[in-house]
Amino acid sequence: MKVCVIGTGYVGLTTGTVLADYGHDVYCIDKDQHKLSLLNKGKIPIYEPGLQEMVNHNKVEGRLHFSNNLKQSVNECSVIVITVGTPPNEDGSPNLTFFQEVINDLSEYLTSHKTIIVKSTVPPGTNEWVEQMLLEKGLQPQLFDIVSNPEFLREGSAVHDMLYPDKIVIGIKRPEPIKTLQTLYYNVNAPFIITSLTGAELIKYASNAFLATKISFINEIARICDAYHVDIKDISLGLGTDPRIGPLFLNAGLGYGGSCFPKDVQALQHAALKKNIVPEILKAVQQVNDTQIDLYFEKLVNELSTVKNKKITVWGLAFKPETDDTRFSRSLRFIDKLVSAGAIVHAYDPIVHFTNQSLTCHTNIYESIVDADAVIVATEWSEFKNINWKKVKDIMKGNVVIDGRNFLEPQALRKYNIKYIGVARP
Repeated sequence: MKVCVIGTGYVGLTTGTVLADYGHDVYCIDKDQHKLSLLNKGKIPIYEPGLQEMVNHNKVEGRLHFSNNLKQSVNECSVIVITVGTPPNEDGSPNLTFFQEVINDLSEYLTSHKTIIVKSTVPPGTNEWVEQMLLEKGLQPQLFDIVSNPEFLREGSAVHDMLYPDKIVIGIKRPEPIKTLQTLYYNVNAPFIITSLTGAELIKYASNAFLATKISFINEIARICDAYHVDIKDISLGLGTDPRIGPLFLNAGLGYGGSCFPKDVQALQHAALKKNIVPEILKAVQQVNDTQIDLYFEKLVNELSTVKNKKITVWGLAFKPETDDTRFSRSLRFIDKLVSAGAIVHAYDPIVHFTNQSLTCHTNIYESIVDADAVIVATEWSEFKNINWKKVKDIMKGNVVIDGRNFLEPQALRKYNIKYIGVARP
């Protein structure tokens, strides 16, 4: 099949590349000329394990193309996939500016039947609006089918998730597009969940909101564990072995971040409020997440008396390991709080490197902790687990390490007289 993917961000680039790897002829479209220049040189603008190699392979095979010519690609392709971003507005609602621009463009370019697949995360009712808008612009209904086909890619394992999904969700208004989707995903061994356009939109939001809820729940339980001097790891294990609950997303820490959970929980709350529904659980999920860093900032202050003029080193800037994405990063949130309190902040991340007036970023992990009063582990990169803690203690000025992701072994640090502070780890 000939497929046009609109948007070469995280979702679009992964989607287009994997579809090309399936054997489809894929045209990835973007307005950003600098990004297109990089991609056409075989360089990807994001860090995602396995994606660089797959992009280069499919470019060489002639199945993957990058262009800014949307009109030509729409004319040549029978399937259009929309993957543009929907970042949050100040009130928490999704900003659909880029998405609406795409729909406006498509309304001018459609001259033959197209299956328009929406992968962008959009609020309930958006795909119904797309169909109505195209009809109001004079397009005949036989010229297009709208399909809501949300993505469930995890940053750091997106290629694997696209190749081996646990489900394919499609929202439709009539059955004809099902065959097209089956052809598009012909070699995927996963069940199709067929629902309405709005049903598919809500499956995406409900999935992310539920996972965020599990994270905030275990963080609230961790606060209770802290008060009773109980190891949260034991509680997580007990919960995780229950098949009704499962072990995933039960690791207590500094909270969730990234490009999906924060904005999607906000967006679902906003959608509920539009219908006069007060989403009490969603409000609580965000409240716990928003205050989790405050809790561990206070623990740090209790250990140091003050962070003013103290050198604090933060390990990890990305919101999770195996990605360079810092959107809604808990690490950056912690850094902002430290800087506001007068701390001298240094940082190290294996992939992310930037320096500004309030932060000194290092490319060597040991250089980052020279004369440090405390270290905060904010992202669970495997490199941090294999560190030489004796060397760390010798280089640091202080001896406090806050394990904000509960993935270090406390005794490995304590045997070198390092004050280990985990999340509810007595």
